[in-house]
Amino acid sequence: MEQAYLNFHDSLNDFLAPSLQNQVIACNVNRRASIKDVIESYNVPHTEIDLIIVDGASVDFDYIVEASNDIHVYPYHSAMDHAPRGLLHHLSPPLPPHPRFIIDVNLGRLARYMRLLGFDCLYCNDFDDHSIAEISNKTQRIVLSRDRKLLQRKMITYGYYVRTEIPKIQVSEILNRFKLHALINPLTRCTKCNERLAKIEKHTIEHRLKPLTRQYYDKFLICTGCNQIYWQGSHHKRVTRLIQKFSGND
Repeated sequence: MEQAYLNFHDSLNDFLAPSLQNQVIACNVNRRASIKDVIESYNVPHTEIDLIIVDGASVDFDYIVEASNDIHVYPYHSAMDHAPRGLLHHLSPPLPPHPRFIIDVNLGRLARYMRLLGFDCLYCNDFDDHSIAEISNKTQRIVLSRDRKLLQRKMITYGYYVRTEIPKIQVSEILNRFKLHALINPLTRCTKCNERLAKIEKHTIEHRLKPLTRQYYDKFLICTGCNQIYWQGSHHKRVTRLIQKFSGND
C-alpha cells in the first residue's frame, strides 16, 4: 500500500489521538483525495490551519495527495522556525480590525462574558450547525465552538476550536488567540441580546424601576435592542472585578 507522511505541528496535536501526537503519521494513499480531506480525517479542522508544506513547497487545501508526499501542517501563529523560506501560501485569511463572532450553542456563558467586554458575539441557543455555518459565511463572523465537525464545514472560513471547558478561562483563551486586549470596551453591549447600550435619563424609565432602585440610583443604561435596563447595583463590584481579571488588570 502506498503511503504519504503527515507531520502536524504545535497546537494541531491537540486534535490527534494521544498515540499520534508529535509523531510522523503514515497514511494510506488508496484514492484521489484533497489534502484538506486527508487532514480532516484526523479530526483537525481546516480553520485551525495556516500553512501546508508538501515536499518543501507551500500548497492550498485543494492539493491532491500523492504517494510518498512529506506533508507538514502548521497552525495559525505557529513559530515557523522549521518552515521553508520563500513563497508561502498562507491559508488563514487576515482578520478584520474589529473581529465579530458567532458562538456555538454550547458556549452560552462565553458569549455573555465576551459581550460584557464589549465584543459583538452573536449567540442563540437554538442555532443549528447549518445556521451557524451559513451566518458565518455570509457575515464573516468567526465561529467559536467545541464541535470539530462544525468547524470542518467547508463554508466556514473563520473559526476556532475552544480548548478549555471552563468559561472564564475560555475568555482568556479567545482574548489571547485573537489579540483582543486592546479592543476591550466593557459595559457597552447587552449581555442578554448583544445590541449596544446607550445612556438614558432616569425620568424616562422611572416607571419601570423597583422602589429601592428608583430611590438609590440615578445613572442608567438601556439596551437599544431588547430595552433591558442596566445600573450600578449590588453586583457592580463583582462585575468590575471580573472585567479587571479578563483585562489583566487585577
